[in-house]
Amino acid sequence: MARILIIEDYSDTRDLTQIILADAGYSVCCANDGLSGLHHALHDNPDLILMDLNLPQMNGWQATRCIKANPATKHIPVLAFTAYATDEACARALQAGCEAIITKPFDIDAFLAQIVDVLKTNCKQRSVASEP
Repeated sequence: MARILIIEDYSDTRDLTQIILADAGYSVCCANDGLSGLHHALHDNPDLILMDLNLPQMNGWQATRCIKANPATKHIPVLAFTAYATDEACARALQAGCEAIITKPFDIDAFLAQIVDVLKTNCKQRSVASEP
């Protein structure tokens, strides 16, 4: 069972996303700000991170850069999870290390398909990297 970390400060979005992912069979943990998200990324070893970009304490761009700079967490795919998907915000998210952008509100089926795709891709990349 894949573990997904949701870093989202808006409780309604966080709770709904957690329910959708748990119903789909994922193990879910949550953080409500960028600093707590970094802590969870280091200690919970998630398989995927959904990163809101506009967060308190440390914004999503900064948190993603920290995750990608740390050898212990750099392998974790990060998906920007935002309602403010301007061209500039999306470009900054990709530059910070996000693999893709999920815009809110989202279609549940498309959202889950994107999660599956990223997890499969990451699993394949990690398998190839670990081969002799």
